[in-house]
Amino acid sequence: MEIAEVLKNFCQEFNAYLETCFPLPEGAEQRTVAAMQYAVMNGGKRLRPFLLCECAGLFDIPHNISFPAAASLEMLHSYSLIHDDLPAMDNDDLRRGKPTCHKQFDEATAILAGDGLQTYAFEFLASAQEIQPAIRLTLLQLLANAAGAFTGMVAGQTLDLYAVPSGNPQTDENVITRLEEMKTGRLLRYACEAGAVLGKAPLDVRQHLVTYSRKIGQAFQIADDILDREGDQKLVGKTLHKDDSQSKFTYVSYYGVEPARKLAQQLIAEAQSELEIFGIKAEKLHKLARYIIDRKY
Repeated sequence: MEIAEVLKNFCQEFNAYLETCFPLPEGAEQRTVAAMQYAVMNGGKRLRPFLLCECAGLFDIPHNISFPAAASLEMLHSYSLIHDDLPAMDNDDLRRGKPTCHKQFDEATAILAGDGLQTYAFEFLASAQEIQPAIRLTLLQLLANAAGAFTGMVAGQTLDLYAVPSGNPQTDENVITRLEEMKTGRLLRYACEAGAVLGKAPLDVRQHLVTYSRKIGQAFQIADDILDREGDQKLVGKTLHKDDSQSKFTYVSYYGVEPARKLAQQLIAEAQSELEIFGIKAEKLHKLARYIIDRKY
């Protein structure tokens, strides 16, 4: 089965589960919960939940165990997108081909919805009785670290907003790599690592999945940078050419399109080599790696 079909089938199953996660309060406070639900259910490739569930599946962990962790991850990811789209950040009107949360509702509600999703992600995971308490604690620690302001997603967003070229090639390359590693790569890493934690994988086996995640994370960001430069806005579902217009520090602005494309291909090959120890069980993860740089959105 082609990976696009695999992802489509996964999305149908996972989205049906996600819809059960947002009971609406009866009072006026339901507006924020409705905005939270809108942001989470507003399309999306579900790559991070898919990665988490596939990595857990390498150790024979079924979806009823991995879905609560995957849902909390998607909630946290969706919070980051809401805030990323705000006027003070990337100031975007489109997300996944639909109005961004602050356009569909209003800016104050969008901020609250992001705040709500961030806290609900941890509440939901902490309450997941399907997962053993010790494993839940490890996942909570890993997720908080991946999202945070020191080496996580918030730190990456800070670099994205304020990093500028220094003129020193080695320094600039390090900044681009750190930016991607924290802003985009940390949640992809968490997805793979969480799957291994759910499967009680030994540390050396877990490291193969961490390295895989780092390689596909860089390739994913390069593909996004190229799509911003060359993509079809109707397919991509968000405003394009913003990196250049905002003078963003990206792989494409630093390397150029073709060198960046070649780097992405090299990274995918290296990522796939990390899966060899899993044999045929990792077939979908192999295909996903290729999909990351071949996708049109």
